[in-house]
Amino acid sequence: MIRILMMGTGPFAVPTFEKFCEHGEPYQMVGLVTRPLAAITKTHGKSHQVIPPMRQTAIAQGIEIFDPANVNTLESIEHLRTFEADLFIVCDYGQILCAELLTLPRYGCINLHGSLLPKYRGASPISWAIYHGETVAGVSVIQMTPKVDAGGVIAQASLPIGEKETTAELEPRLAELGAPLVLRTVGELIAGKTRIIPQDPALVTKAPRLKRESGEIDWTRTATEIRNHWRSMEPWPRSSTWWWRAAGRDPVRLILGSLEVVDYPIPVGQANDVTITSAISGVGTTGMGAGAIGIPAPGTILEATKDRLIVAAGVGRCMGVKWEDTSMNAVNAVQTVPAIRIYEVQPAGKKALTAAAFINGYRPQPGQQFGKMDSPLTRER
Repeated sequence: MIRILMMGTGPFAVPTFEKFCEHGEPYQMVGLVTRPLAAITKTHGKSHQVIPPMRQTAIAQGIEIFDPANVNTLESIEHLRTFEADLFIVCDYGQILCAELLTLPRYGCINLHGSLLPKYRGASPISWAIYHGETVAGVSVIQMTPKVDAGGVIAQASLPIGEKETTAELEPRLAELGAPLVLRTVGELIAGKTRIIPQDPALVTKAPRLKRESGEIDWTRTATEIRNHWRSMEPWPRSSTWWWRAAGRDPVRLILGSLEVVDYPIPVGQANDVTITSAISGVGTTGMGAGAIGIPAPGTILEATKDRLIVAAGVGRCMGVKWEDTSMNAVNAVQTVPAIRIYEVQPAGKKALTAAAFINGYRPQPGQQFGKMDSPLTRER
C-alpha cells in the first residue's frame, strides 16, 4: 500500500481528496493536514465555527486530522513523521512548507496548482487569469521545491474559459479537472514513469493573493478589461468603485453587481476639423490630438434613467470609438463609446439594489464620476 498524506484546506482541494479516499488500493489516505478551525473562522470574520468540506470528508472517512498553526515547527515535523507517509499531496493548503518537510516522504511532495505554470504563480491564479482576459485555463501537477510554485511540471490539463465565467464558476471546474490528473500522476510517479519538465523562468508571471483593494475598478481600462476585472473578483473581494457626488458631498463606496459591456451612442454638436466635443453638458472629455474625438472621461456617468446606469470606460488607443457619420464636420454625427452598463449596486453598509432602485433612491446624475479614491480624475473634484 502507498501511504498518502493530504495537505489541503480550501474547496479547490476537495475533489482530489475525495478521489483518493474513494479509490482505495493501492493507495491508503493516512491523514489530512489542514489549517486550524480558529484561523478559518477569523479569516472569514465568523463568530461561529464552520466545518469546511475537507474536514467533513476526513471525518466521514475516519481519517486523522492534524491542524497545526505552523506546520514547520519541530513539533509539527515530528508529528508528521508518525504518519509514515510515502507521498504528500498538497493543494490549496494555506501554508508554505519548509525544505525539511519536503524530504520526509520517500516519493517527495506534489502540488496541484490552479494554472498552466509557469504562468500565474501565486495564491490567486484563477482570478488573475480571468483578470488578464485569458481564454484558456488549466491545472498543473508539480514536484514541490522550497521555492513556491517553482518545481518541475509533471502533468497539465486545460479547458476553455467561458466568455462570462467568473472565478466562482471556473474554480470548481478546474478542481474537478485536477483530481483525475493527480490520480494518474501518482500512478506514474510510483511506477517511475514521470517526465518532469523544468519551468522556464522567462515565462513566469505572478498571481499574488487578492486584497480588498484589488476589487477597485480602474475606469481608464477598456470596457472589456473592466468586465474581466469584475468576473475575476467574484466571489471575493468583489468589484468596487467610489461615486463622487455633487461638490461638498462625501464620496460613497459602491460594490458593483452584474454588469456588461455596451457601445453607447453620444450625439455631438458643431465641430471643426480638429476636435469634436461631447454634447453632454458637464461631462469631461479627453483630447486625443489632431483629428481626435472628444471622448467622455473614464468613469463618467453617461446615463442614469429608469434602469439604465451606464458609465464610460477607457478606450485604450482610441479603439472602440465608432462613427455613424463619416464626415468629421457633420453637425449630427454620433460617436459610439465603449461603456459599462451596471445592473446591481450595493452602497457600502447597505443592501444590494437594482440599478432602477439605486437611481430612484440615490439620484446619480450624468456627468458625475466613478473612480478610485486616489485617481487623478476624482482628486480634482
